[in-house]
Amino acid sequence: MADTTATATARPGRLSEFWYYFRENRGAVIGLWVFAAFIAVALFAPILAPHDPTQQFRDALLQPPFWQEGGSLTYPLGTDAVGRDMLSRLLHGARYSFYVGIIVVAFAASGGIVIGLLAGFAPKWVDTIIMRVMDIILAFPSLLLALVLVAILGPSLTNAMIAIAIVLQPHYVRLTRASVLSERSKDYVTAARVAGAKQTRLMFVTVLPNCLSPIIVQAALSFSTAILDAAALGFLGMGAQPPTPEWGTMLAEAREFILRAWWVVTWPGVAILITVLAINLMGDGLRDALDPKLKRS
Repeated sequence: MADTTATATARPGRLSEFWYYFRENRGAVIGLWVFAAFIAVALFAPILAPHDPTQQFRDALLQPPFWQEGGSLTYPLGTDAVGRDMLSRLLHGARYSFYVGIIVVAFAASGGIVIGLLAGFAPKWVDTIIMRVMDIILAFPSLLLALVLVAILGPSLTNAMIAIAIVLQPHYVRLTRASVLSERSKDYVTAARVAGAKQTRLMFVTVLPNCLSPIIVQAALSFSTAILDAAALGFLGMGAQPPTPEWGTMLAEAREFILRAWWVVTWPGVAILITVLAINLMGDGLRDALDPKLKRS
C-alpha cells in the first residue's frame, strides 16, 4: 500500500515539475495553444468548413475576401481560380498536414528507435555498418533525397510520407544510439544484467524509458519538418495531387495568380507558417522541460 501511494504521489509530482518548467517558456505555451487549435481544426474540419473543399462555384472565380470590394461572407477568405472556397480548403488542409505529421513521426521514430537500440547494443562491426548507412543518408540534402525517393515511387501523398519518414529516420537512430551508449554503462543496467534480464528486456524495458526525453523533443520538431517537407513536395507536384486541399498543393496551384489574387497564395503560406512556428516553439518548451541540464535551480 505504501509503495502504491508513493508511486501515485511521484507521478503528479513529475507532471507538475514538467509543467512548471514548460510554462516558464511563454512562447512554448503559446505554441501549445496554437497546436491544440490546429488539432481541433483538423478533427472538426468537416463541421467547421462552410463548403465542400472540392466544390466549384463557377459564378465566383477568384472572388476576394469579404472585406474587399466584390467579396462576400459566403466565401469569407475568397475563392481560388476554379471557384473553390479558400476557408474550406484551408480547414481540410489542416487534416492532411496533421495526418502527414502523425504518420511520418510514428514511422520514423519507431524504426529509428529500434535501429538505434540495435546499434547501441550490437557488436562494434554491426554498429559501424548501421551508422555508416545513416551517415550516407544524412549526407544528402533531406528535401532532395525525399524528392528522388518520390520520383522513384511515384507522386502521391502516401509516397511522400514514406520518403519523408525515411529521410527523418537517421536522426532518431543517432539520437537513440547516443542515449543508449550513455545509459548502458550505468549501475541500474549492470544490476539488471546481473539479475538475468534478457537482451530484449534490457533494450526495451530497462534502457529505452530513460532515453525518451530527447526522442520526444525530436518527435515534436520532426512533426513540423514533416509538414514543411510535405508542403514542399506538394508545391513541386510530387506530393498530394490536385484537387486534394493540401497546403503545399494549394500554393502550387496558385502560383500563376500571385499578382492578380494575393489571397490564393497568402492563406496557405500563412497556415504553414503559423503551424510550423507553433510546433517549433512547443518543441523548445519540451526541450527546456525535459532536459535536466537546462533546468534552472
